[in-house]
Order: sequence, then C-alpha cells, then structure tokens
Amino acid sequence: MKLPPLLSSHDEGVQMVLAIVVPAVFGLLTGIVLGVSEIGYLVLSVLGIAGGFFAGLEHRFVPEGAIRGFTGGILFGTFILLGHKVSGLDAKAHLPEPAAVLVVITTVLGIGLGALGARTRLKRAAG
Repeated sequence: MKLPPLLSSHDEGVQMVLAIVVPAVFGLLTGIVLGVSEIGYLVLSVLGIAGGFFAGLEHRFVPEGAIRGFTGGILFGTFILLGHKVSGLDAKAHLPEPAAVLVVITTVLGIGLGALGARTRLKRAAG
C-alpha cells in the first residue's frame, strides 16, 4: 500500500479542507441518509469511521494521528446529528439514547483509528 502524503506537506487551506471540511461534510451527508436508508446510513458510517484510519496515515507520529482522529471523529458524529436534524426525516436506523452518545462513539473510534493509521505509517517507514 502506497502511503498518502503527510498532511503537513499540504498548504494550510488544503489541510483545513482535509482535516475539518471533509469529516464535517461527510457527516452531514451521512446524517441526511440516516433519514432515507438504513443500509445507506450504515455503509456511510463505516466508511466515515474507516476514514479515521486513512487520515491517521497522513501523520508521522501516533499522537498526531490520535489528535486527527479526535478532530475527525467529533466532527463526523456531530454533523451526522446535525444532518439528521436538518433533514427533518425519521431515522431509518437506530441511534443511541441520548443521541449525543453517537458523538462519543465516533470520537473514541476516530482517536483509536487515527492512532492506528499513524502507527501503520511509522512501521512502514521503518521497515
């Protein structure tokens, strides 16, 4: 697997898009799909959470990957709830009670997967 460029190798505007806009917009889309299709929501949720691993690959050190995962996870989860609320549609998939627990779940998974992605990069670079 070819490693992606480091996030730090991009200019600040691209960094902001990759680290903030992408997880927020993907979360918004996932939240809208929550009111349309259970399968669609689940697929997008898994892809969004897996994105934490791939985002972590853009970092040299595990703590950096974990911070990126924290940021992406909290944005992704928050914007799922926002997208769902804005859509006004009834959820086709189950949300935890209270719904804010979803943000905790996506954040914790994001931290772990971001750290794992950075660790993977570190091992590949060393080996």
